[in-house]
Amino acid sequence: MRIKRIIILALLAASVCFMSVTAFAEDITINGSTTVLPFAQAAVEKFMSMNPGINISLSGGGSGNGIKALADKTVNIANASRFIKLDEVKIALANDVYPVPFAVALDCLLPMVHPSNPVNGLTTQQLKDIYSGKITNWKDVGGEDMAIVVVGRDTSSGTYGTWQEMIMDVGEATRVTARAQTAASSGAMLSTVANNKNAIGYDGIGYIDNSVKPLTVNQIAGTAASAKDGSYPLSRYLYMITDDWPKGDTLNFINFILSDEGQAIVEKTGFIKVR
Repeated sequence: MRIKRIIILALLAASVCFMSVTAFAEDITINGSTTVLPFAQAAVEKFMSMNPGINISLSGGGSGNGIKALADKTVNIANASRFIKLDEVKIALANDVYPVPFAVALDCLLPMVHPSNPVNGLTTQQLKDIYSGKITNWKDVGGEDMAIVVVGRDTSSGTYGTWQEMIMDVGEATRVTARAQTAASSGAMLSTVANNKNAIGYDGIGYIDNSVKPLTVNQIAGTAASAKDGSYPLSRYLYMITDDWPKGDTLNFINFILSDEGQAIVEKTGFIKVR
C-alpha cells in the first residue's frame, strides 16, 4: 500500500500545484544532483530575494547522495537527474519517508569531445563500445589515429545512472571500462574534456559551452525540440524530490520553480522548461 501511495503522490506532483501560506519562515536544505545546480542556484537566489525571511542551503554531491539524505530526513529536497529507484523508495519508506518526485526541467545528456576532434557524431552502439573498452582508438569511428580517453561519472551520480541505463545496459550487465577516468561533478567533466584533445565525456545540455564540442547521437542533435518530441535518444527529466506532499515554504519553492518565472530561470541557464 505504501508503494501505491508513492505512485499516487507522484501523479499528483506531475499535474497539480497548490500555493501555501505560512505564518513562519522555514530553513530549507537541498542536496543532490550537480546537473540541477545551475538553475537550482539561480532559483534559490531569486526566491530568497523575494522572501527575505527564508534561508535555503543548496549543495551538490550527486543524485544518489541527495536521495539518501532525503531518506535520512536530513534535507527537505533532493535534486536528482534521474528518477528515484525502487530500492531507494523502499529504504525511504522504512524510515517513514514518502518520496514525491517533481519533474522541474528537461535535459539532453550530450556526449562531448574536444573542439579539435573531427568526429561530429556517434551511434548509441559506438558509444557503448567506446565506454565498455571495445573501441579504443578514434580512427575506428572516423577520427584520427589517437587513443580514446574515456571520462565517466562516479556511481553516486544520477548522470552516471542515466548513461548506464541508456547507453550501457540496465542492471549494469555491461560496465564502463576500468581505464575510464572519473569526474566528480558536471563541471569537472566539462573541464576534463575541454583540456584533453583525446577525451570523450558527457554532460547535461546546460553545461555545454564553446570549450567542448557536443556530438549528435544516431545523427540526431540534442536540442530543446528533440528532447520535447522524444526523438533525441538521451533526453531525460530532472527532478526535485520531497518527503510526502510538501508543505509551507518547501511547497512555495517547488511552486516557484514550476511557475513561469521559475521555468524562465531553467531556460536561461541552458536547460529545457517543462511547461
